[in-house]
Amino acid sequence: MTTWLLSLFGGSGTALDFLGYTTVRGACALMTAFLISILLGERTIAFLQRLKFGQHIRDDRGGDAISLKDMHAEKAGTPTMGGVLMAASILGAIALFGDWTRPVLPVAAIMMIGFCGIGFADDYLKVVRGNSDGLSAKSKLLGQNALALFFGIACVTMLAHTTSYAHADVRGTSFIALPFFKDVVVSMGLLYIPYAMLVLAATSNAVNLTDGLDGLATGVTITATLCFGVVAYLAGHAGLSSYLIIPHVQGAGELAVLLAALAGACFGFLWWNGYPARVFMGDTGSMMIGGLLGSVALLLKQEFLLLIAGGVFVAETLSVILQVGSYKLRKKRIFLMSPLHHHFERAGVPESHIIVRFWIVSALLALAGLSTLKMR
Repeated sequence: MTTWLLSLFGGSGTALDFLGYTTVRGACALMTAFLISILLGERTIAFLQRLKFGQHIRDDRGGDAISLKDMHAEKAGTPTMGGVLMAASILGAIALFGDWTRPVLPVAAIMMIGFCGIGFADDYLKVVRGNSDGLSAKSKLLGQNALALFFGIACVTMLAHTTSYAHADVRGTSFIALPFFKDVVVSMGLLYIPYAMLVLAATSNAVNLTDGLDGLATGVTITATLCFGVVAYLAGHAGLSSYLIIPHVQGAGELAVLLAALAGACFGFLWWNGYPARVFMGDTGSMMIGGLLGSVALLLKQEFLLLIAGGVFVAETLSVILQVGSYKLRKKRIFLMSPLHHHFERAGVPESHIIVRFWIVSALLALAGLSTLKMR
């Protein structure tokens, strides 16, 4: 909306001119999403309570003396599907301050809404069935792959001319820029589509696995999002992207505005989701966040940066893979419980301490990720 107002009333010396700056619109989007989350949070929680959309804790005792249901018994019934509040906050903010003439913004927004829809369906089925069984793994994967297929096709068609990497003499989106090497890229062609499927499935599920303690995934998302917001701004600036030797993406500044809105929505949601949580984001929020971060990483050609800045997500996912693999092969567990945050919880570390320490690690990893931009 602001870009439309600028086209009508903007000009040299007018009061609206400052809204033309990406940094200003990003800051406005962040504050707007935050305020929407704060103002609508109480009503959203009350609405979810009236609908009896409460959290169901899975009983995965197996051979353990203590199950997750035993550990989190007091959280059963806490309103879930709070991701709808986050989605509404983000969409409201970017509707006001995003430039929708830049194709990267609608593509990223569609991916966000699509993954949010998959998570919503999963949460809704859990509520209706009265247990922790939502969408089947096959149904989730089908939905994720359908969205990834759309994304891959969009990248090799409508977004084909938005990305360039002068130091490797490459144009288009179907390539992978390797970290630490300024002139080494891997051209994927149509193989970029299955590659996008892999990245998007991995990121959406990684955030979902991390969302197990009050405010944990929300806080980790904030640091990773702010990191990628900085990168998006740099990638959208021809001079800065050339100086840092990173791919230049036309319109990437709008991704920075979108990420600022996501950060603002997370700050606002943390108001209600911080320990002890009054509402959970559910798969509605975690799938949405993972799908959006994965999409942005692919659009910016910074998938490997996500491995660093989103290191907590990676560690949580690896802990599950190692735990399952070890038990199937050796009938022995590596961790007391997986994902990783539950291992520390079973070890006796207070939940609030685990959350804050994971936030600290995530912030340090985000700074480490930003420092790698010049290591080429």
